[in-house]
Amino acid sequence: MSTWNPGGQPPYGGGQPPHVPHPYTPHPVPPQAPPPGPVARLRRRIGPIHTARRVFRPSRPGLVHDPLIARMQKIRTLVGLGAVVWMSVSYKLAASARDIADDRLDQSWNSVLVLSVTFPVAVGVLLALTAPSARRDLLRRAGKSFGAMVALVAAVFVFPATVLTGFVDGRFATDPVMAVVTWGVTVFILVWVLPFVLWGIGLALVHVFRTADIHQTMPPLLAMTLVWEMALIDLFTDAYAGVPGPVRAVFALGAPLSVTAVGLWELHRLRVRYGITVRGILVR
Repeated sequence: MSTWNPGGQPPYGGGQPPHVPHPYTPHPVPPQAPPPGPVARLRRRIGPIHTARRVFRPSRPGLVHDPLIARMQKIRTLVGLGAVVWMSVSYKLAASARDIADDRLDQSWNSVLVLSVTFPVAVGVLLALTAPSARRDLLRRAGKSFGAMVALVAAVFVFPATVLTGFVDGRFATDPVMAVVTWGVTVFILVWVLPFVLWGIGLALVHVFRTADIHQTMPPLLAMTLVWEMALIDLFTDAYAGVPGPVRAVFALGAPLSVTAVGLWELHRLRVRYGITVRGILVR
């Protein structure tokens, strides 16, 4: 019988002592993804999609990234696109799926052009209203938006330039060397410039030419302005000819009203949750 166990009973109530885990047992580490290879690193650095993301997404430090706002914008875009496609098919405004895709691309490009005109006007108004001490900082922030706008317009201009100069017709392929150069440039335009343009148009509209770099409230304000401008353009150009009057009214006002509702909700959420107000643009 042990002095430290007067009853002579084995410790722990008999049997083997319970297993006590080591206090320093490390937790299992989840497997890490292998580092990207040289091709993946090159694609992330100079690929058209990744380049478009760097050019057209806002990147100013201190930006508020709200997943709910981003989700609402995507839902609104998908619903609007689905409604337009449904109307085009139901009322035979487009003869084929290709015509529908061409119409949507043309409308997206027209929106970009209208936004390219609206944005400098908006910046000019802000320069006139903002405090003089903040005008230099406003211009510095607007530089990235202007850069994105110029990049997209220049990339799109490549296509008519190749047609007008006769490049696509082989006008400059006068010898084997120039033939190889012509072929290489053509492949580059199709493989790099075209994806950059298509992705860039989408990102430019979603992020409104990265105007959040200027102020977080500018994207919803410009989006609301743009959609009403496009509605007026559709009205004066009779874009919904052949559609019954009530249905035409629904689709003519549906996009502006829905975008305005989402924009006002976004402004409200920015003000309530993050303290970001429209007055903050003026820095007064």
